[in-house]
Amino acid sequence: MGLLESLSMLLLLMWLCFLPRLGSSQLVDSSLGAARALDAVLQDYAYRVFARPRTGVVYDGDLPLNLTGIKVSAMRLRSGSLRARGVPLYKEFQIPFGVVEQPYAERLVLVYQNLGNWSARYYSLPGYMYLTHVVGLLAYDASNLSATNLPELDIRASGQPISIRFSDVKPAPVGSSAMCISFDLKGSVNFSSVLLDNICTTFQQGHFSMVVESIAPSPAPPGGPPKETPVPAGKGKKNKSKVWIIVGSVTGGLVLLFLLGLLIAWVGKYKRRKKIQQMERAAEVGEALHMTRIGSTKAPAATVTRTQPTLESEYVP
Repeated sequence: MGLLESLSMLLLLMWLCFLPRLGSSQLVDSSLGAARALDAVLQDYAYRVFARPRTGVVYDGDLPLNLTGIKVSAMRLRSGSLRARGVPLYKEFQIPFGVVEQPYAERLVLVYQNLGNWSARYYSLPGYMYLTHVVGLLAYDASNLSATNLPELDIRASGQPISIRFSDVKPAPVGSSAMCISFDLKGSVNFSSVLLDNICTTFQQGHFSMVVESIAPSPAPPGGPPKETPVPAGKGKKNKSKVWIIVGSVTGGLVLLFLLGLLIAWVGKYKRRKKIQQMERAAEVGEALHMTRIGSTKAPAATVTRTQPTLESEYVP
């Protein structure tokens, strides 16, 4: 039955993989492309501050006038030092020990971003309002400090998560609760709960902020009747679609498990029937015993006696 158990686990895992992931969404391609282009520009200006860099020192970069409002900083670290000691405080970020990067780099640069009033432009989030600016933390190889358009290193916390303590947080509207939001480098958007003191956590690099659902209606023009807040087209249908997807996935999973149970029962019955047939065939091909009648009872009798009985007197010389 080991094969059947493996088959059932495989089918169950496939069903779970097709369930919809709640609490996450995706940036549109245009927004993701603009955000990734900005990351490349900010990496270039962050590396320009390294004239004579010292390890573990934060250097603030200078940006052109067309990026006024955005802040960028850079800090060079040894990979072993980051993994063994972490970084107690780097702007809003607190990095614990145990952070590792892939691929390995002897030295790396942590580039900090604060998008300021550009946050909603590069990370548009319809239906939500930002309570803080979007801040970012990205890692790059430090072997060539004059390089541009570098690919990011993949850094991840292996133990405790990286903490982000936000400052200058706008108060959430009455009846609303703030949420942490994170954008990874592939455009995935994930929501999580806010901890005490406006702290959010993450296990990987990316961009982060605090948001709240924008449920307040738009103010009516003076002297005119109040207008209802228009509902975005397709939003209600999208929510209903998610509900039906969940219901359909659960129902399909139950049906799949039921059919899998029938399959296991049928295979077990088939194996038992096969075993009985093998036993019957073995009985048929065996040697038949000769029967003899003793009174009114039949009993098996041997046809040949291998050793004939002899009297002891026959061996007398």
